[in-house]
Amino acid sequence: MAFPSSIAVLGSTGSIGTSCLDVIRMHPLRLRATGLVAHRSIERLCQQVSEFQPRWAVVGSTDVALPSWPDTRNGGPASQVTWYQGLEKVSQLIQSADIDTVVCAMVGAAGLPATWAAVDSGKRVALANKESMVIAGEVIMRRAAETGAQLIPVDSEHSAIFQCLQAGRRADLRRVVLTASGGPFRGYSREQLRDVTPEMALKHPTWNMGPKISIDSATMMNKALEIIEAKWLFGLSAAEISVVVHPQSYVHSLVEFQDGSVISQMSPPDMRLPIQYALLFPERPPGPARKPDWTQPQTLELLPPDLDAFPALRLGFEVAERGGTCGAVLNAANEVAVSRFMNRELPFFRITQVVEDVLNHHQFDAHPSMEQLLQIDRWAREEAARWKT
Repeated sequence: MAFPSSIAVLGSTGSIGTSCLDVIRMHPLRLRATGLVAHRSIERLCQQVSEFQPRWAVVGSTDVALPSWPDTRNGGPASQVTWYQGLEKVSQLIQSADIDTVVCAMVGAAGLPATWAAVDSGKRVALANKESMVIAGEVIMRRAAETGAQLIPVDSEHSAIFQCLQAGRRADLRRVVLTASGGPFRGYSREQLRDVTPEMALKHPTWNMGPKISIDSATMMNKALEIIEAKWLFGLSAAEISVVVHPQSYVHSLVEFQDGSVISQMSPPDMRLPIQYALLFPERPPGPARKPDWTQPQTLELLPPDLDAFPALRLGFEVAERGGTCGAVLNAANEVAVSRFMNRELPFFRITQVVEDVLNHHQFDAHPSMEQLLQIDRWAREEAARWKT
């Protein structure tokens, strides 16, 4: 890789985006933030533009006013920055020759068009938008093989698998083991989960994440999405994927080989490590992520998940097994159900039930096109919005 590498950060004001900019800040001779994209956090985006001086910045929302420059509110002028509004422009910008790597950190299905554009143009993709792979993993991986695009996962679990696979041959793989923190309701029974409020569900014990991902962690739907993502990223069957609950969030995933050897990737929970690994792979220079302290005693637990209390995990394995349109339906129905829960229209324990009901009533297609996937996404959203408790 030639340096400095030119980076487009999609979702720059979110938790992944700001962690990515921490990495770029530490490696100014290796990495340059050429483009920044945010949904509507205009003040924070202005601060980032002032500091990193990208060539362009995009505000995704069309109902906020673009800043006028020079803008002295946020640290000085940024007169060379070209501003755009609306996500339609993002795909065109990231396909330009002056972008080397695209960090896809937008939340939900909204990140799919940009992921597709980056893959279609053969970029290195630092993928934090798992929904892209859940919805269209088969189509994306096929196109990546055609264009030479390199997908390096940023999710801590999939980054860990990617790293562990460097220790052996793919042909010798027996299975991968995704770790899950268990979220804020680890140990709860199905009955206890009936009284969960949005405030309770947002209190993740380990990670500081956005509200959608925090709710998904609480239902363990986040792990279901990761099961499906792992299938497509690494060419696995559902039988080659396992999940264990690991409350300390120190072991990020494990890979088991045919001879019984198990390789794990371990580090303090800090997303800047997998982000830097994706941006600078295969190099491992010092970075801003927290380092292990081996002078302190530690206990690491690995526990079987409770599929009865958290049926989302079962759905994840079923969808990974079937493939086709199932991932798009699961993701769309879940996004709507989570939104309804946050708006207090739906009880917590019904989120997974909505998803399962919509899945069971959709018209399955084993090998859909991208257009068909987008159509089924819209249908599933409408069905989940109509679902009655």
